[in-house]
Amino acid sequence: MSQIASIARRDYTSISHHLERANMLKILRILGTTAFLALMPFAANAAGINTNPDVFALPFDSAPDQAMQMARERVAAGDLDGAVRALATYVHAHPKEAAPARLLGDLYYRQGNFPAAELTYSHILIFYPYDRETFNRLGSVYATENRVDDAIAAFNKSLPGTDSIGDLVRLHQRKGDLLAYKASVEREASLAPSDTETQAELGEVYYYLNNFDYALRYLLRSIDDNPRNTGALNYAGLSYLEEFQYDKAVAVFSRCLQLNPSAYDCLANIGAGDLETGKFAEAEAVLDRAVRMRPELPNAYVNQGYIKESQGDWKGAIALYLRALAVSPYARDAYQNLASIYEKHGLYELAESALIKGLTVAPNDGALHYLLGRTYEDQSKRDLAVKQYEAANASGDPLPAQLSRMRISALGGTLNSPGMPHN
Repeated sequence: MSQIASIARRDYTSISHHLERANMLKILRILGTTAFLALMPFAANAAGINTNPDVFALPFDSAPDQAMQMARERVAAGDLDGAVRALATYVHAHPKEAAPARLLGDLYYRQGNFPAAELTYSHILIFYPYDRETFNRLGSVYATENRVDDAIAAFNKSLPGTDSIGDLVRLHQRKGDLLAYKASVEREASLAPSDTETQAELGEVYYYLNNFDYALRYLLRSIDDNPRNTGALNYAGLSYLEEFQYDKAVAVFSRCLQLNPSAYDCLANIGAGDLETGKFAEAEAVLDRAVRMRPELPNAYVNQGYIKESQGDWKGAIALYLRALAVSPYARDAYQNLASIYEKHGLYELAESALIKGLTVAPNDGALHYLLGRTYEDQSKRDLAVKQYEAANASGDPLPAQLSRMRISALGGTLNSPGMPHN
């Protein structure tokens, strides 16, 4: 899934990298967007797959773009279940069309129906056994189910050409062999200095390890060898954002979009770059375009919410963050920004709820743990706050870890868990 810069996040990212409480919002940056049924009826029913007709009536002609657009519009309107029913009917009738089936798997994933998602992706691989985008999605299912080795295998099969490096970094961190994984990628890159994909992959590893200077070194080397590598361009732009070189970032994202006008991640990240420099009018135009391009994705709604919040319309911002979550309950940045607004207005229970839900999506996220600790501390819940600060310190994210150590010291406590290496 692709990587987008968001004013609220991670996967990446942002203004909110300054996690001080005066400005806890993040501009969402797209790292990776990121999420057949000719399955036997028994298998489909076992997974909870609904193949009842909705919009389409059998038989009907092939129209994959129309089927996907209708599903996206339904998701954007808040009808995820209806989108799944209609698209499942279409995919059942056209089992060899990979793109609609892949979108169906993505929607099952958003529903939390992981068995249906896995079956859908696996069925695509029967027809297209080397489809990297499908392996990327399958890896996400395995990772969510904590099937770490299966997820790593699937993500490795999705390379090169997909946005799986960030997932691999997180999985190897979870497995405890992150340094060995980093060394293996470095070794491969040194053995193939003219291989553009290998250089880009190492650059992405450094990006996710927050070493943006090294990330740019290898990403730009990849771009020099292949100026049309839009994935490397996107990550180079993201690295420039992290180094506050906003003009360079927007220029790189624009170049990416010229090469591929349908590159939603590059388009949305142009909007993030505009937000970072306070160009709200330009950002609004870009984000409106992003919403029209992919109304079923949450990223642009998160950044639109940031604009509302920055303009003093905090209730309008909340509505947009909730819309992002209606589109995708995995929109981690929407939870963070919601919590920021709730805490700012003294709505601590709502802030707690948003952060706890966000941590179910991203359980090792240092920023969310840190923010939950601050929310507990504001309510004089010292022991709960310290526990969250310790989790933030152990997350491997340097800024939340540093801030958490400061808060623990201020509260007169000591660390029970060491920070994880991040380089």
